[in-house]
Amino acid sequence: MAASAASGFSLSIALIAAIGAQNAFVLRQGLRREHVLAVVAVCAASDALLISLGIAGMGTAAADHPAVLGAVRWLGAAFLLGYAALAARRALRPGALSPADRPPATLRATVLACLAFTYLNPHVYLDTVLLLGGVARQHQHHWVFGAGAALASVVWFTAIGAAAHRLAPVLARPTAWRLVDATVAVVMTAVAATLLLR
Repeated sequence: MAASAASGFSLSIALIAAIGAQNAFVLRQGLRREHVLAVVAVCAASDALLISLGIAGMGTAAADHPAVLGAVRWLGAAFLLGYAALAARRALRPGALSPADRPPATLRATVLACLAFTYLNPHVYLDTVLLLGGVARQHQHHWVFGAGAALASVVWFTAIGAAAHRLAPVLARPTAWRLVDATVAVVMTAVAATLLLR
């Protein structure tokens, strides 16, 4: 059982460690010190839910309906491109980059944005429902594998949320925010492009 948990943890970390929409959003919220705990909780709970659905067999069922996967892919790409445009605009307007220059987002708005980054991002379904769920079903203790994978999500998002919070004083300058937003814009555009070209 311990081996299954370790396998789930290591595979999950390998999948979510790559820079993506969720990671970029958590990093930005950590830098702004806005509702970081809520964002981490939503990301980790969502991953646990999607991994559980994959283990329960939803991944296999979804693969049998390519039209649904296609619709999710196009909607996700549109969402990511929209966010990339907003990030690029912030990067080009340094006056709007300082957290003090704009009111903080409400908890509701932040949670809704986090949910959008999670559930409108097709990569989340590919990584959690299809891949992690599918691999877990090959293990004798598949729910233990899933628990290890979900734990990895908790550890990862907590780590980047906390690290960003600690780096916030260093990255509080407009130049640093411009660099963060420019990076986010490039990452979001690249992810959207891979979805559209797939």
